[in-house]
Amino acid sequence: MIGITLPDGSVKQVKAGTTPMDVATSISEGLARNVISASFNGEKVEASTPLTQDGSLVLYTWRDDEGKQAFWHSSSHIMAQALEEMYPGIKLTIGPAIENGFYYDVDLNGHNISEKDLPAIENKMLEIAREKHEFKMRSASKKEALDFYQKQGNQYKVELIENLEDGTITFCDHDTFTDLCRGGHIPNTGIVKAVKLMSIAGAYWRGDENNTQLTRIYGISFPKQKDLKEYLELLEEAKKRDHRKLGKELELFTFSQKVGQGLPLWLPKGAALRERLENFLKKAQKKAGYEMVVSPHIGQKELYVTSGHYEKYGADSFQPIKTPNEDEEFLLKPMNCPHHCEMYKSKPWSYKDLPKRFAEFGTVYRYEQSGELHGLTRVRGFTQDDAHIFCTPDQLDEEFKKVIDLVLYVFGSLGFEDFVTQVSLRDPDNPEKYIGDPELWEKAEQAIVSAVQDKGLDYVMETGEAAFYGPKLDFMVRDALGRSWQLGTIQVDYTLPERFELTYKGSDNELHRPVMIHRAPFGSMERFVAILLEHTGGNFPLWLMPEQVSILSLSEKYEKYAQKVLNLLENNEIRALVDNRNETIGKKIREAEMNKIPYMLIVGEQEEKDGTVSVRKHSEGDLGTMSVEKFSELISSEIEKNSVEFNV
Repeated sequence: MIGITLPDGSVKQVKAGTTPMDVATSISEGLARNVISASFNGEKVEASTPLTQDGSLVLYTWRDDEGKQAFWHSSSHIMAQALEEMYPGIKLTIGPAIENGFYYDVDLNGHNISEKDLPAIENKMLEIAREKHEFKMRSASKKEALDFYQKQGNQYKVELIENLEDGTITFCDHDTFTDLCRGGHIPNTGIVKAVKLMSIAGAYWRGDENNTQLTRIYGISFPKQKDLKEYLELLEEAKKRDHRKLGKELELFTFSQKVGQGLPLWLPKGAALRERLENFLKKAQKKAGYEMVVSPHIGQKELYVTSGHYEKYGADSFQPIKTPNEDEEFLLKPMNCPHHCEMYKSKPWSYKDLPKRFAEFGTVYRYEQSGELHGLTRVRGFTQDDAHIFCTPDQLDEEFKKVIDLVLYVFGSLGFEDFVTQVSLRDPDNPEKYIGDPELWEKAEQAIVSAVQDKGLDYVMETGEAAFYGPKLDFMVRDALGRSWQLGTIQVDYTLPERFELTYKGSDNELHRPVMIHRAPFGSMERFVAILLEHTGGNFPLWLMPEQVSILSLSEKYEKYAQKVLNLLENNEIRALVDNRNETIGKKIREAEMNKIPYMLIVGEQEEKDGTVSVRKHSEGDLGTMSVEKFSELISSEIEKNSVEFNV
């Protein structure tokens, strides 16, 4: 007998050789019908894997991310089988699950596949799926594995196997199909009920443009046809909300090939939007004791060598900037923190002076490959709502919790209510990825976990996701379309104070090292605006809208009255514009709706005579006639209702 520990802490005594599916059946028939994969002692296993020792078991269904990954990985095998049967002689390479679906990279070896061929491949996949073939894992020696693929002439799989250790190699079989695989599958192909192949792209073998270009086929699959239908509807909605499309329509930002790829140009409405976001955060930061600072866009190379950024980012960053002095080299600023460290170091500090909180909307630069650039979400120059807190070790817990409160305030004010926190830790198996003393890393990680637990936040632990100088708390926000984004981040850093030799005088009159907290509630202004655009569909909170009101005159005769209404609104700090164009009122209303303007005020003969306005609300229609004063109160109360003061 062996002891199987379940997530709730209960232990089941079962016979050695019992499978995860057997355990699920012993709990309930309903659970057994839904279980599609599992993990045992932290390692992914099949639902049919015999368990031979004591350990912890987690069962996954389609509702779990791990279940989806197994489902989509299995679907990539089904697609690979379909491709081999339809296009004899192709060479398979790799086919992983991804965040939404799966892909397989294939050397077509003389065949041609285009978008028009995808429906036929989908039908073949469903035909294979309906036959309910079991996925079976088996081990193979390195020699057996090499022989198998050398006979096929598949140099890609041979290369993969040559880099594997003998005794660690496994294959997955289903039906007549065999593939090199580490595991993680659903019980059988029949669970896949709906498939959609999304697109075809080129991809270099192992991401190296000097290697063979392969064909990558992307797909997604579901256990129900209804799920696929809902997903495709969501994709259509996402296209409508694409921030690149909305940003152009709403005249917020643009890009120019002459300026350079990945360098956004903020137009007047977008610049005003950014300014309001900055002022919103500045107001909260001031209450929380932050002081605004400004640092230059470049710094001497030595600054970033000291901080470690040159070692980590130098090869992938912009080339050093030369000056007429041969001994000088500057870099475009990759991060603000080295500059803030030097600001702190500019004078001596006592423990009585701490914490010091330096905040800056600082623009930084990272070189991204052109293929990785994507609107505002992936750019080469972006502005971080950055701040660095220098505190004593005794102040760390309280300061970290205050930053959590600030991030939650920002999210709540902007309608991001669905999120989880992720404690991002270093990878102990890859110490070369990080700088600093492992003992200090341990202290920093414990400080984050303690603060999160005290605040009662839902959190997950992710190994290997830490910054190179310290662990962090990332806020993973789910938007209106159900997509997850990493927005706010808070990091604890014992390392940079060491590297910059930062000190403060303690109560014992000795010099001590401060602890440094890095934080950015928005993350970057560019990415935050992009996500906010897609989350709201361009219908920002009223207080944030570039234009809150459009005054539509029925004809040029009422231009003076429209201007009078505008002045009254502006006196009440309401942002408005007058549309006096010689167009029909219907066209003016349609264009105001397209521009997402929250309110439209129609003025004509009757309104001028009565001193009123006819009010329409975006997406809702006619609200009736009212005085300008009453309308101003309406807007003010709506803003007030959705505004919460930040309490320190």
